Amino acid sequence: MTTGSQYFKNRNVTRLKTRDSASRLQCKFARHKPVDSTRQRIKGKRIGYVIAIIAAYLIGSLPTGYLAGKAKGIDIRTVGSRNIGATNVFRTIGKGPGTIVLLVDALKGVAACLVVPVVLLKFFPEESKETLSLVSGIGAILGHNYTCWLKFKGGKGVATTGGVVFAWAPLAGVTALIVWIVFVLATKYVSVASIAAAITLPIAAWAWRGNPSASVGYPVLVYALAALGALAIYKHKANIQRLMNGTENRIGKKKT
Repeated sequence: MTTGSQYFKNRNVTRLKTRDSASRLQCKFARHKPVDSTRQRIKGKRIGYVIAIIAAYLIGSLPTGYLAGKAKGIDIRTVGSRNIGATNVFRTIGKGPGTIVLLVDALKGVAACLVVPVVLLKFFPEESKETLSLVSGIGAILGHNYTCWLKFKGGKGVATTGGVVFAWAPLAGVTALIVWIVFVLATKYVSVASIAAAITLPIAAWAWRGNPSASVGYPVLVYALAALGALAIYKHKANIQRLMNGTENRIGKKKT
């Protein structure tokens, strides 16, 4: 038979066991909560970066040269070098439309790097502005070079890459622009100037490393510009072949 004192003693023991179990369960959830929170942050960042590259791609995919040709009743893909870039627009349609295409193509790169990150940071404040700018710039160039509106056949990305570079590292952009101008004046070949500027990009990024005006840090900037420069050179493979054959068009001369 259980006495009164034994009853209360057993009851207190049961309460202590219950409290101990509850404390252990609470500690278990507390240990797992930071892990879940970290996973959610990582997942949020991934979503933010995916949105950034898609948004930037769509900005870059605007086929400015094609639209300029259509406004004149010309399919730019069937005349001149058959490229939708500013150089072909200059040669086949005129300086006015060519200048507009050049500026808009460059602004696509600038807008992708500066506007897209600012907008997305309002929804994903824990993300890195530098990384958002990086993926946005790449997305804009891919959008221009492989636009979804023209069966993924776009331009060579020189102007859009220039806009991206000026947004990432203005001094590297100025350096590449000076090289481009020098080579245009010296050779009269836009393609040669563009290739020279593409080669200059990572070198300029390295030379100006640590400059506070850059929005993307060293050494990531050097690697990114080396990749973009290589892509620009690859997109000029037809021009390189014509240069080797002696059939590349010079400034001031009509295409033969």
